[in-house]
Amino acid sequence: MAQHAGRSGKDAQGIGQGELDHVGDFYTNLKQKVFMQHNLTTERLVLNSVTSGDAAFILELVNTPGWLKFIGDRKVHDLPAAEAYVQKMRNNQDANSWVVRLKAGEIPIGVISFLQRDYLEHRDIGFAFLPGFGKKGYAFEAASAVLNSLVEEGSYPCIYATTLPDNVNSIQLLEKLGLQYERVIRVGEEDLRLYAINHPGAIQPGKRSDGGC
Repeated sequence: MAQHAGRSGKDAQGIGQGELDHVGDFYTNLKQKVFMQHNLTTERLVLNSVTSGDAAFILELVNTPGWLKFIGDRKVHDLPAAEAYVQKMRNNQDANSWVVRLKAGEIPIGVISFLQRDYLEHRDIGFAFLPGFGKKGYAFEAASAVLNSLVEEGSYPCIYATTLPDNVNSIQLLEKLGLQYERVIRVGEEDLRLYAINHPGAIQPGKRSDGGC
């Protein structure tokens, strides 16, 4: 984010430097938002930005035991509530969410998110999958695609992730993706483990990053 001086000089067109900085920030944010909304494809999966047509799937996902235990109850218990929840996801200018689908049959199986949380300095990556599609490498494949696209985009040298201390599957996946444990942070009434990857390169199973942020 550009820093603005206390005094703002005018250029030949009468536009203040502070105003130019704001315009630059706007187009930078717009560029990042547009870039991150494109579709991603892997060997077995397709990742599409979440749409209103995904409400029924989101309703199922947010009421799975794993979501309720490790993410929390979003009070989304019917289709109208799911539609509103999806719209909230889409309206969040500080978040990107992809629905992960199998190429075969275009079956939705999970979600990858990349968002700015108010208690973190950098954006964090998150993931959630239907229980029937765990232990098959889908989460790693999808999260790797997002991380590698962020490397190509070049605007996020540091990426965070958080998880509850007893979410063993999440911790194993984060470490496999190359994120490193940094510290425990207190958020509300919960302790979360904070992971980070600094200047991530191409994601390979078990590869370590070059350090935390």
